[in-house]
Amino acid sequence: LYRHRGHRYLSVREFDQAIRDLERAVELTVGQPDQVEPDGLPNARNIPTSTLQTNIWYHLGLAHYLKRDFERALDAYRECLMRSKNPDMLVATSHWLYMTLRRLGLSDEAAKVLEPINAELDVIENTSYHRLLLLYKGELAADSLLRQGEDAIQSATVGYGVGNWHLYNGRPTQARQIFEEILRGPQWAAFGYIAAEAEMARAERGSG
Repeated sequence: LYRHRGHRYLSVREFDQAIRDLERAVELTVGQPDQVEPDGLPNARNIPTSTLQTNIWYHLGLAHYLKRDFERALDAYRECLMRSKNPDMLVATSHWLYMTLRRLGLSDEAAKVLEPINAELDVIENTSYHRLLLLYKGELAADSLLRQGEDAIQSATVGYGVGNWHLYNGRPTQARQIFEEILRGPQWAAFGYIAAEAEMARAERGSG
């Protein structure tokens, strides 16, 4: 329950509340065996890809990331990666871990995150994160990702990843254009949308 309420607090931009719930969820699962978390919306193969503990650490990392507390986000994503046992969770966690490391200026460590990633990974549902990681490896072009047909939530995911890639590579104008485009879309609860919103809010406050 703390894991799910923490997720919902993220959706309504109550990041501190999310952190409190998710940290409580961590406390309650310490030393416990992990368990598969049934999908609310089953994927094409009807194979759940996430677990209770990966979801706790994943969302806790995101809450810290959205508050620009990249050091704590890094700790959470490292914990999540240790529990990511299939290609879908590997690419989802690696994506946010990579971006966190780049925002911290740890480019060499970020490059190591990409080493297990290749085009042949059997990813069932997190294909957007997979393609973004291939972009970061230099195996896909940014334009090819943005041109591909996506539903709204996936467009926000890809858009934020590409925008953030421009941002930490010193192209803030291109990043801002993409973030603005995301915010003109309808998926206010998508994590890519929330992250783009947070980036624009910081830019408007002059904090970069």
